[in-house]
Amino acid sequence: MTSTARRAQIVAAAIATIAESGYRQASYSKIAERAGLSSTRLISYHFDSKDELISKAIGTIYSDLAAFVTARVSAATTPGAALDAYIRSLVEYIAGHRAEMRAATEIFLNFRPEGGSTAQDAATDLSVLGHVERILVMGQVSGEFATFNTRVMAMAIQRALDGLPFLLEAEPDADLTEYADELAGMFARATRP
Repeated sequence: MTSTARRAQIVAAAIATIAESGYRQASYSKIAERAGLSSTRLISYHFDSKDELISKAIGTIYSDLAAFVTARVSAATTPGAALDAYIRSLVEYIAGHRAEMRAATEIFLNFRPEGGSTAQDAATDLSVLGHVERILVMGQVSGEFATFNTRVMAMAIQRALDGLPFLLEAEPDADLTEYADELAGMFARATRP
């Protein structure tokens, strides 16, 4: 197995272990066992620290999520369709990747890398709103959307979506199709001129 493939295998095992056992219980031994490794030293060989492994795990989740959403939003031909695609694709990804979202939530709530910022710091990073704000600005420029504060609207949209993994922890059988329909409809009405 190549080094790249082994690293990906370890990251996948870390994500699955965190999703199943929780962040604090995701030891190297549990991760190694899930990955089918003979020793935890193989993890240490590929990652300098647990912080590096966890950073790679959350980066992998967010990268996969971004690729999934970008593919759908890019196919939209109007700002309204792009906003609808953004909302629905995020809900679709979360629905189809519950283990990854559970791991991301665990990491978000518990990861404190040595000398770095916490995952929770990302929640206050307003640059994460940029993709939604761009859609909203394009809609206003084209006349498809009303005049409103794009930062406020982007924050409302993003935070409504960010809360979905927490809802699924409390209500695992939530109807996500209805959730997507309600959010898409609500923000279509809110942005309409």
